[in-house]
Amino acid sequence: MGSEEWRQWQLEWLPSPQNTSSNGCRVPASDSTNKEQEFFGFTTQVPTAITISIVGGKRLLTALKLRWEGVHYSDAANDLIANQTMGGSLSNSPASIAEACRNPPQWWRGQWGLKKSVEAVAVGVVLVAALSTSFGLVPQKKSCSACQFPAMYNFGDSNSDTGSFSATFYRLPSPYGYTFFGKPSAQKLGFPFLSAYLNSIGANFHCGANFAIGASTIQPLDVRTFGGGYSPISLNVQLSQFAQFKARVNELFPRVSDERSYVNAGLPRAEDFSKALYTLDIGQNDLSAGLSWKTADQLLENVSSITAQLALTIEQLYQQGARVFWIHNTGPLGCLPSTLAYKMAEPGDLDKNGCLKRYNEVCQEFNRQLKERVLKLRAKLSEAVLTYVDIYAAKYTLISEAEKYGFTSPLAQCCGSYGDVPVRCGVKAIVNGTEVGGPCSNPSQHINWDGGHYSDAANEWLATRIMDGAFSDPPVSITEACHKTPQF
Repeated sequence: MGSEEWRQWQLEWLPSPQNTSSNGCRVPASDSTNKEQEFFGFTTQVPTAITISIVGGKRLLTALKLRWEGVHYSDAANDLIANQTMGGSLSNSPASIAEACRNPPQWWRGQWGLKKSVEAVAVGVVLVAALSTSFGLVPQKKSCSACQFPAMYNFGDSNSDTGSFSATFYRLPSPYGYTFFGKPSAQKLGFPFLSAYLNSIGANFHCGANFAIGASTIQPLDVRTFGGGYSPISLNVQLSQFAQFKARVNELFPRVSDERSYVNAGLPRAEDFSKALYTLDIGQNDLSAGLSWKTADQLLENVSSITAQLALTIEQLYQQGARVFWIHNTGPLGCLPSTLAYKMAEPGDLDKNGCLKRYNEVCQEFNRQLKERVLKLRAKLSEAVLTYVDIYAAKYTLISEAEKYGFTSPLAQCCGSYGDVPVRCGVKAIVNGTEVGGPCSNPSQHINWDGGHYSDAANEWLATRIMDGAFSDPPVSITEACHKTPQF
């Protein structure tokens, strides 16, 4: 908000002798709280700023003010309002919320208006709190990694999303997830399934959290990228979510007395943040979005700013206490069926495996600059351990040698179609008399799942190879990095 906007806000909303009533309000007071504030023990003049007194080094807020910071009511005022409204004296039907909970009256039935919706939400809050207390709904106890990492925190896009997209926007339809192999990298480290931070049902964060979300980008969204269907929860938002999560855990730390309490509450210990493993796998959507409305040469001019943003995030995580990082570069975008379907290849555009050379060259330049930044961060962040993982090389190796590893048609997708009549995976349609949109009969033999993502079988192959350090710099396995700090 600029200075002029702030001044206009002051003129419109802050009380003044010309636009306030005898109660200090901008318009004539009509609610009972303002009329009877003196009767209930509040000061008669509505303040524009909170009153604070210093006692023994602590700031104590007076309980006699109606307003908190000029816009919201104070806790004391809200407590009075809650007591009045919950008792039913101000309700359309003079029934308390407790009576409405036990025996919903007739006026709840029929057409729902705004007032009834608000009341229903109020009852829902009460019921959720009561059920949580009565039935003890807490996450089940799970064992953490046997190695030195007590927790794992992941940031990224759909390549590592474990439920954030479905929890935030809409649930992905079947057949997504039906071939899940049950052993992602987090479980190979001894962790349980890593809960999505945005998933409110069944989540357990004792051994870490997953902030990755499908369609996410490194750079904050602009209007064009948002219009292209990409997620507003970009990497900077994921970082903000982590910072808030860490701060709230630290606030709760003095109240938790033993390890069992942490496990039962589904929370990490405060000291676990500096000992955890931090993984990042993001960047594919920045490149695919850019190539949608830019030439490859134009996008290459922006690669430096994209990798700079990712490096800055790593630094900010380091400032938050993170020390061990596992950083993936981006895969060969020119080998995805979705890319090949929308970009009509000219003679000479494809490499020996049928992938778009220019698209892959953009990915290779992104990866080259990212690796340079990781090397600089190693020198700059003295206590950090940064492992750079060449996902591009691992994926391109699999595509090049698909038959050797039991896969067929490396550039074909298993679910959905990007042919003459595009059909998304999970959305069934009739094309030329044949139903399409469902999964293929042999998903374990396909490298690609839905045109933009790898299959579970391919991801399992990739996870096995990158975990042992064959595609890492330095060439150490993640289990060795876990048990000891490599000497670079």
